[in-house]
Amino acid sequence: MTLDGIEKILVGRFPRKKVHFIRYADDFLVTAPSRKIAEEVRETIREFLAIRGLELSPEKTVITHIDEGFDFLGWNFRKYKGTLLIKPSQKSIKLITQNIKTIVRKAKAWTQDQLIKNLNQIIRGWTNYHRHIVANDTFRKLDAYMWKVTWQWGKRRHPNKGHKWVASKYWHSDGNRNWVFRTKVTKLLKFSDAKIRRHAMLKLDANPYLDRNYFLERKKRIKRQTPWIQTRISFFAFSRPSGL
Repeated sequence: MTLDGIEKILVGRFPRKKVHFIRYADDFLVTAPSRKIAEEVRETIREFLAIRGLELSPEKTVITHIDEGFDFLGWNFRKYKGTLLIKPSQKSIKLITQNIKTIVRKAKAWTQDQLIKNLNQIIRGWTNYHRHIVANDTFRKLDAYMWKVTWQWGKRRHPNKGHKWVASKYWHSDGNRNWVFRTKVTKLLKFSDAKIRRHAMLKLDANPYLDRNYFLERKKRIKRQTPWIQTRISFFAFSRPSGL
């Protein structure tokens, strides 16, 4: 609530200057057409926050060119030869690899099923968050890292056994795929199995009575989401008052 009002001030002070304010909770970024305008925007925001007893963090507040890139909400935004690519940030990748390593170290006495269950929760959450950006290469690298740490886990549990024995105990075939870390009950998911789905912008001016096809297509796209979301959208898009 303390940050409410920044966007209105920027619109008033920089009309037609292509200054855009993007905010998520207490994280925000501002795009501007030049460094000079970006510096003016920073000073405007600094004055706004000072009235409320706050100040910008010198470490976290930077002005950078889009060709050099910047991180925001776990993603890296950068233009490569004029093309904007959004990828998982290095900080986000480091955090998940550390998280995986911590869980595997804690799992010394766990069963394979327990380990798979905990790792799958991480994989699902991370891939669902990053599956709308350029993440295929990162997903493949994380699969390789997952193979490394699970192999180390198996070897530590059986230090006196050979590689073939460890492999045959914990890795099995699954359909056409070999070397799957699995049991009869569970199997480890792969980051790279998550299909990249580009985010579809919403048509905020769409009318459920005039743009029926738009809502039908949107319903298809979200059919895998939770049932209550599907129910609410179905009601909004297709219910009609009596008498129409």
